[in-house]
Amino acid sequence: MAHHELDELDEKILRMIMDNARIPFLEVARACGVSGAAIHQRVQKLTGLGVIRGSEFILDAEKIGYETCAYVGIFLASPSTFDNVVKELEKIPEVVECYYTTGKYDLLIKVFAKNNKDLLRIIHDQLQPLGLSRTETMMCFKDGFRKKLPIQFIGQEEE
Repeated sequence: MAHHELDELDEKILRMIMDNARIPFLEVARACGVSGAAIHQRVQKLTGLGVIRGSEFILDAEKIGYETCAYVGIFLASPSTFDNVVKELEKIPEVVECYYTTGKYDLLIKVFAKNNKDLLRIIHDQLQPLGLSRTETMMCFKDGFRKKLPIQFIGQEEE
């Protein structure tokens, strides 16, 4: 993976927009002591480099009817099915994350369901037909925490 050389202004911008992706560029500009156009250009540059890949609204799953959250470890019947299984998983709306992993599982997915009965439907009707060897489901009772990535620049890295 490419590591991009970022400066202190990039750091300030990233910290501010990570805290609030909807913050006006003029507010960021004032805090950074530069023009709004400079902020716009920097954000465009960071987006072009792939450092910023988008912004999102974070929804409370329960408040929109998804009472069950689970992580499902997937064991593939054959390693050659990786790409096809991932494409099919992406088509399932309730599957919100998918990771290739080492260790016990071939893939690990995060699933939201309306309730436990709905989760069972997703596993039986949507996951099992993908030709999996088996699955292992871990229920998520509640979020412990979420945090943002640390931003470390040259001069701040541990020696």
